[in-house]
Amino acid sequence: MSAIPANPHPPLSSALILFLATGCGLAVASLYYNQPMLGILGADLHADARMVGLMPMLTQLGYALGLLLLAPLGDRYDRRTIILSKAIVLTLALAGAAIAPGIHMLLLASLVVGLSATLAQDIVPASAALAPEAHRGRVVGTVMTGLLLGILLSRVVSGMMAASAGWRAMFALAAVSIALFTVFAWRQLPRLAPTTQLGYLQLLASLGSLWRRHPALRRAALAQGALQLGFSAFWSTLAVMLHAAPYGIGSAGAGLFGLAGAAGALAAPIAGRIADRRGANFGTRVGSVIATLSFAAMFLMPLLSVPGQLILLAVSAVGFDLGVQATLVSHQTIVYGLEPAARSRLNAALFVTAFLGMALGSVSGSLLLASGGWPAVVALSTAAAALAFTIRMWPTTEAVR
Repeated sequence: MSAIPANPHPPLSSALILFLATGCGLAVASLYYNQPMLGILGADLHADARMVGLMPMLTQLGYALGLLLLAPLGDRYDRRTIILSKAIVLTLALAGAAIAPGIHMLLLASLVVGLSATLAQDIVPASAALAPEAHRGRVVGTVMTGLLLGILLSRVVSGMMAASAGWRAMFALAAVSIALFTVFAWRQLPRLAPTTQLGYLQLLASLGSLWRRHPALRRAALAQGALQLGFSAFWSTLAVMLHAAPYGIGSAGAGLFGLAGAAGALAAPIAGRIADRRGANFGTRVGSVIATLSFAAMFLMPLLSVPGQLILLAVSAVGFDLGVQATLVSHQTIVYGLEPAARSRLNAALFVTAFLGMALGSVSGSLLLASGGWPAVVALSTAAAALAFTIRMWPTTEAVR
């Protein structure tokens, strides 16, 4: 195996950095538009909570499969071609969701949305490849900020859009936004030469060898997967819970809780810089503790009035989003330092496990909400975050070294 040197490319402009951050945010937002709309969407299509709960699960499962099966291609082929191809498929999938006649078509579209939304994980390494070494951290940080805002603000936008124009309008608007990104990417994004000559099956096989070779990768992936399980159980059931009595809050109100999550998540880079002074392992432990305590605080909801319960929900969302994102930053620091030549595949291994956790959290949260109510969802999220903290605290040989 021999690496293929990258082709020379023009300097990365501020406009292109902003464009990449925007595209990354729009792509990953496609995974979360459905969550605040589940209540009105289920009522409109006459689907019960279990069927509707499959939507976020299939979207996140598709994303995990896309990371596993498609993301490694970025090391082998021109990332520009991969980004354009996925953007076209994502546009069609979102348009299909907008015109879906029933829940089964919508579930199929959700799976394809998840598969093709992995273009966000092609944009991030593309920005790193285009950036000069001296400014690579700043560029990647900016693009990751776009991704983070896409995750959290998508719920606000979709909730308000669904309340004012309907859930189909939200999917149609999302399709238009990705179509516009595709046009600009075709015109502005330079070609990027591959960095390896490995065949597709060899790329996939190398994921397994990386997993076996690096205990630190396994530990980071499993801990992050547990955190994402709790994160997803909360967000994928919140709209359904708030839609019912005694809250009676529509999709717009549910979506506004994404602002609380954004406030917490935007503080995560600050927490990450503080944790850098004490090491990435310290950052993972602090982040998982914050997430655990924030989830556990929601056990106090029955003791409060309805307005008090809503305030506690918002405060908890700030806390656990801060904890989850700060832990993710620290886990990425650990993983990217293992083998710089295989960062795309290491990134894929980390995020595949994380999104498998999210898919499991979505379906488990929906089932628990239907059978045990909101306290059961809180218990699941708290236990998952506590498991992540336990994994990070468990003594290992690499921690000793």
